[in-house]
Amino acid sequence: MSSLAQPLAASLVQSVDWLAIAPPTLTAVVGLVVLVADLFIADAKKALLGWASVAGLAASALLLLPLLDGDRSTFCVNGTHACSYTADRFTLVIQFLVLGGALLAALLSVTALKDADKQLPEGEYWFLLLSSAAGAALLPASRDLATLIVALEVASLPAFALVGIRHGDKKSSEAALKFFLSSVTATAVSLMGISFVYATTGTLYLTQVADRIQHVDGQLHTLAQTGVVLTLVGFAFKTAAVPFHFWVPDTYVGAPLPIAAYLSVVGKAVGFSGLILVTVVAFPSYADVWGPALAALAALTMTVGNVGALRQQATRAYSAVRLLAWSSVGQAGYLLVPIAAAAYSDDAEHSIGSTVAYALMYAAVNLGAFAVAALVGRTRSVNRITDYRGLYARNPLTALLMAFFLLCLAGLPPGIIGLFAKVTVFSAAVDAGLGWLAVVMAVNVVIALFYYLQWTALLFRAPEGEPAKHRLPAPLTAALTLTGALGIALSGAPQLVLRFAGTALF
Repeated sequence: MSSLAQPLAASLVQSVDWLAIAPPTLTAVVGLVVLVADLFIADAKKALLGWASVAGLAASALLLLPLLDGDRSTFCVNGTHACSYTADRFTLVIQFLVLGGALLAALLSVTALKDADKQLPEGEYWFLLLSSAAGAALLPASRDLATLIVALEVASLPAFALVGIRHGDKKSSEAALKFFLSSVTATAVSLMGISFVYATTGTLYLTQVADRIQHVDGQLHTLAQTGVVLTLVGFAFKTAAVPFHFWVPDTYVGAPLPIAAYLSVVGKAVGFSGLILVTVVAFPSYADVWGPALAALAALTMTVGNVGALRQQATRAYSAVRLLAWSSVGQAGYLLVPIAAAAYSDDAEHSIGSTVAYALMYAAVNLGAFAVAALVGRTRSVNRITDYRGLYARNPLTALLMAFFLLCLAGLPPGIIGLFAKVTVFSAAVDAGLGWLAVVMAVNVVIALFYYLQWTALLFRAPEGEPAKHRLPAPLTAALTLTGALGIALSGAPQLVLRFAGTALF
């Protein structure tokens, strides 16, 4: 009996590559250290927790460098190629985006927490932010459906708490509740889909699911199709695709501004990386199911997002944050286009590179726009679009950076990277034979030009009343400098991110 048990036990033993899992692991460890340290640090020194978190995220990002030499897989079942964690090019690019986005959100948070003057619990705030970042960094490396859902929830659950972390603030509590209820519903739907996929294939590993789902028994074919559709619904919610977008504007307004910035970039990276893994890696044989669905979602999402942004009234309270929220829904539509195109392409893995390239551009400039919004919000708490009137007279450099970020998002020079990224996504649709989707995208780009240019023009108009100077704290200066330098570098050398559009990432 024991001789039979030994080979069985040996086949279940999984190898662990500690270097491969180091980036998300270090982020989680620093989060725990910060939570415990909060108990022993005096109130006057709580700011140290923020700088420790920033340092932890920077160190986690640096740990990606030793992994560049080749693909590494771990938590693999002996004797098979089935692994739960893989650090390939796709994983490393998305982990860089996630950890970099979290680092910039952390820099914005240092100033926001100082301005809040003890109204936000610092230890809990940093623990939740680092926990969410650890889950977001784990997700692109996940290669089985169970790890994928766990990573998705580890990224999402702390985010609910962060949105509602302002005690006694009705707007914040309402935003957190909307976010939580809609997200939990989407996760439940995804879990049901995954259970159907498991019932028909008998495995959770993505590569094995891809092989087995093609040969499902005829009686189970409908169950498998239903499983594929339900699994996609959960990830469509995370990407803020229409009609799963309704939580976005209220959540961005109710959350502390650094958390809105974090959700707009890192939250999207989580949703899109999960969507890519599920479609291209796990369900390529069901491209006829998810391809048309994602194409329709992309068209609907970019249209609703841009029309929603266009309808924002400049004098309404929080209109600047609402416009950025609706704009992020519109941008999600563009990001969906190459994933939909992958269904019609002979080489799906090459197609999704356009989404990764666009996501990298969007992350840099959108975080920059939120950094300027955080600066203006320090003196104008209701953050109207009209509050940006005459920003050039008050703070010329900040106004020029904001104009640059908005032009990048619009896809106009000198925001060359925004233009190139849009052309890359556009060509992905045309190459896949989705001419109608390319036309819808072109119309939406024109709609977006109107509200981005309107906001840009406002920055350079004569200010009303005496212009008050904005004082730039060091962390905000660092965030603006990093995003500005990144945006300018990408516009000067767009090939830095566009090369991902022409290479296989898996």
